[in-house]
Amino acid sequence: MTDIKAVLADAEDLLKQATNATGERATELRENAMALLKQAKEKASDVQVVVVEKSKLAARATDDYVHDHPWQAVGIAAGVGLLLGLLINRK
Repeated sequence: MTDIKAVLADAEDLLKQATNATGERATELRENAMALLKQAKEKASDVQVVVVEKSKLAARATDDYVHDHPWQAVGIAAGVGLLLGLLINRK
C-alpha cells in the first residue's frame, strides 16, 4: 500500500506539472503520469489478489476450527454477543 501511495503521489505531481507546461513537455508529463497510474492499478490488483487469498485461508481455518470444536465456537460466539449487547445497551 505504501508503494501504491507513493506512485499515486508521483502521478499527481506530474499531472500538476503538466497543467503548467505546454506543448511536448505537457504531453510527456501526462504520459508519464498515465504510466504511473497504470503501475499503481497493477499494484493494487496484486494487493487485492493477496488479500483475497489470505481471506480465503482465514475463512477456511475458521470453518475447520468450528467443525473440530463446535461447543467452544458456540461459547465464543455467545461471549462476543453478550459483550456487544452490553456495549450497545450502554449507549
